[in-house]
Amino acid sequence: MITRVKICCISSTAEAKMAIDFGASALGLVASMPSGPGVISDDVIMTISKKVPPAISTFLLTCETSADEIIQHHKRTLTNTIQIVDELKQGTYEKIREALPAIKIVQVIHVIDERTIDEAIKISYSVDALLLDSGNPNLEIKELGGTGRVHNWILSKKIAEQSKVPVFLAGGLTSENVRQAIDQVQPYGLDLCSGVRTNMKLDPQKLEKFFNNVWK
Repeated sequence: MITRVKICCISSTAEAKMAIDFGASALGLVASMPSGPGVISDDVIMTISKKVPPAISTFLLTCETSADEIIQHHKRTLTNTIQIVDELKQGTYEKIREALPAIKIVQVIHVIDERTIDEAIKISYSVDALLLDSGNPNLEIKELGGTGRVHNWILSKKIAEQSKVPVFLAGGLTSENVRQAIDQVQPYGLDLCSGVRTNMKLDPQKLEKFFNNVWK
């Protein structure tokens, strides 16, 4: 099976094109966040998403925690996928699906301890995919992604094995550790930001090395 790759923190149509040219099948577009890199405005997200070919997934990363606010946020960006980076605290996934029936829903699971496994499996019944990351939403200033840290892949493997939907692996991925990540976790897809950047700009050499190691 070919491992899909999502390049996150896309900041412009030029970065979007570069990521797609190297082989990305999905792009992450980061809206306002309490912390972390790559934030762009909703207007820029919409501009990029409109110019991306239909076969490529465009992920709106939203930190909204209510179904109503997530629905409204999507309407300001018009991506084809919503990545919910925090816990859904008000409303339901079904409400989002009813309002936006053509849009895929991806829930981020911040892998912290064994309890994360049960949480992830339960949520997998309600969404289109899970994305396992290394943040910590329990901190005073929430970490909801973009940490550049590797989490416990043993836990991620257990989630990937039991999830009812495809699983993306994120958190500290680079060309040096990506083969190990694929072999150990066997995720449907990979998600990364800083691992293919230099001074927060997409780096063609790092992209090439990363994709070569994914597909070798």
